Amino acid sequence: MPQPLEEIDFVSDSFADIVAKDSRYDARAYALLMDVIHYLCRDGGRIRAGEILEEFKERALEQYGPMTYTVLSEWGLSRTEDIGEMMFNLVEGRRIGKDEEDTPEGFACGYDFTEVFKAPYEA
Repeated sequence: MPQPLEEIDFVSDSFADIVAKDSRYDARAYALLMDVIHYLCRDGGRIRAGEILEEFKERALEQYGPMTYTVLSEWGLSRTEDIGEMMFNLVEGRRIGKDEEDTPEGFACGYDFTEVFKAPYEA
């Protein structure tokens, strides 16, 4: 039985239950995404897919620099749709909520991972 939301320790969450159901994405990718969500929710209110994608991009580049493309690839991410899939896995895993306006399609074609995370560092 899933834990009630108030009992989940988001800082030390291993995301083991989510990874067990969908092993395409590494638990560290979920941790990065939850960090993004917590940051964007600091002022309350609804956050949109575009905001999540932009903040995810900024945080990933800040943390991993020239290695971002490699790190995200190793974690199973190759397109913005993967971030959307992870978001809905977090919903199913009772880490976050959603409303009827939230759809996986909102994360489609946000940006090209190769252009954003790899090309700027190629010689």
